[in-house]
Amino acid sequence: MMKWNGSPVLIEFSGIVVRYYGLMFVLGFTLMGEYSKKRFIKYGKNPELTSSIINYMIIGMFVGARLGHCIFYDFDLYIKNPIEILKIWKGGLASHGGYLGVFISVWLYFKKNRELSFLWIMDIASGPCLFVGGLIRVGNFFNSEIVGLPTKVPWAIIFERVDNVPRHPAQLYEAIGYFTISFILFRMEQKKFLIWPRGFIFAVAIILSCLFRFFIEFTKAEQSSLSGSLPINMGQILSLAFSLIGVFFLVKVIKKNAGVTSPSH
Repeated sequence: MMKWNGSPVLIEFSGIVVRYYGLMFVLGFTLMGEYSKKRFIKYGKNPELTSSIINYMIIGMFVGARLGHCIFYDFDLYIKNPIEILKIWKGGLASHGGYLGVFISVWLYFKKNRELSFLWIMDIASGPCLFVGGLIRVGNFFNSEIVGLPTKVPWAIIFERVDNVPRHPAQLYEAIGYFTISFILFRMEQKKFLIWPRGFIFAVAIILSCLFRFFIEFTKAEQSSLSGSLPINMGQILSLAFSLIGVFFLVKVIKKNAGVTSPSH
C-alpha cells in the first residue's frame, strides 16, 4: 500500500505556475503533432497541415470536454449558474465530451479542406489521441482526482489530499489501458495500414477505448448525480453508447469495403 500526497504543481516561479496536468496536455499534443507530421510525409501529404489540424483538435477537445462535464456530470449546477461553464480553471472536463469535440472539429476541418479525408485523418490520429488520453490520466493522478473506490488490494493508494482511505488508483489503470490500446492502434496503422479499409482503425479505437473505460468505471467513485440509482454510472452509460456507435460504424465500414483489398488514402 502506498500513500500519495504529491503536489500538483511542478514549478512555481514569480507568479507563474506550471502544473503536471497542464504539462501532460502540452507534452501529449506536441508528440501528436510530431508523429502526425511523419505519417503525413510517409503518405505523401503536406506535413504543414498538421499544425492546423492539431489546433482544431485542441479547441474541439476542450470545448467538448467542458460541455460534456457540464451536461452529464454537474448539470444542476451549470443550468442554474451558466456563467460557471466559462470558469474552466476550476476544473471539470469529461473525456467522452472531448472525444465528440475532436470528431466534430476534425469533420469541420475536412469540410474546409477537401484534399484530405476525415476518416483518413481519424485513422492516423486515433493512436496519438488515446496516448494523449493516457497522459491526461497521469495528470489526474498528480492532481489526486478521479480517485477509485475503497479497496484492500496490495497496490491500493491512499490519496492523502482526499482522505485516508486506501483506494484503487483508477487514473493509473486508465492510463495503462489507453497507452496499451494506443500502441495497438499505432501498430495497426504503421505496419498493416493498407489492409484496413478507411475508417476501420478509427472504429476499433472507439470500441476498444470505450469498452475498456466501461469496465474500469467499476473501480471508480461516482462523479455524476444524473445516474441516480442506476446499476451503472454515467461514465459507463456514455461508454456503452459510444461503443455501440463504434460497432455500428465498424459494420458500415466493413460492408462498404467488402471486396476492396487496397483502399486509396
